Amino acid sequence: MSRWKGLPGELDPCVRQLVVRLRRVKDHSGLSLRQLAAKTGYSTSSWERYLNGRSLPPREAVEAMARLGGDDPTRLLALHEVATEAWGKRADQADPADLADRADLADRADRQGETTVTEPGTDAPRPHGRALRITLIAGSVALVLAVAAAVLLAVRLTDGEGRAVAAGLSASATTAPGSPEGSERPRYTCRAERIDGRWYAGNSRTMRAVLAEGHAGPEVAEAQCLLREAGLSPGAVDGIFGPHTERAVRDLQKRAHLVADGIIGPHTWKALRE
Repeated sequence: MSRWKGLPGELDPCVRQLVVRLRRVKDHSGLSLRQLAAKTGYSTSSWERYLNGRSLPPREAVEAMARLGGDDPTRLLALHEVATEAWGKRADQADPADLADRADLADRADRQGETTVTEPGTDAPRPHGRALRITLIAGSVALVLAVAAAVLLAVRLTDGEGRAVAAGLSASATTAPGSPEGSERPRYTCRAERIDGRWYAGNSRTMRAVLAEGHAGPEVAEAQCLLREAGLSPGAVDGIFGPHTERAVRDLQKRAHLVADGIIGPHTWKALRE
């Protein structure tokens, strides 16, 4: 029977009951503190603190002690749970001195060429709570900004685009398809026919191309043909989006109760083809 030191007088009764029980199980196992440390992975100094009431043992250490001493782990774990509440710490928190002991053991094992194994009950370091909150907040703000940008882009690509879009389209008109400088202008014809309930003029089947004044190409010619079919006057069907074509587009948009900005987008294409 081991001769144990007296427990601290200020030790909580629930913790005292756990320590006394652990001492009995240790005595029953017949193991020394050194042997106990070797079999459980917790250092000798750690077990000295656990068994003298100076530190609360982790749940895994209690389970290991019960297994080695042939005691009922359920009873010991129940005592440990009550003691943990009394101690005022979470059961999975490691004692700082315990961590120092384990680090020293791992360092010595490394120098001896042994493989260091993670001890039971130890968790990977967790990020600081405040840093984690800051990271989550920053991620949420970035997500909100990304969604807002996507929504804004979708709105600007619809038929109700403002003059800012028209200006951008006009600036790129010199490189728009079908308008190379110095090349001969293509000739377009209107061969209107209704397919699957929609009108097509034989120049393009687009429903989403965004066109504004200064653009040129078969898509513009298609729109000019369809404007004529709608009884409006876009001027010559030359594939060039000029003032006459813009005026005809505005008239169509007013008739279809769309935003009359003179820019052809998905909604205006739908009105043209219906």
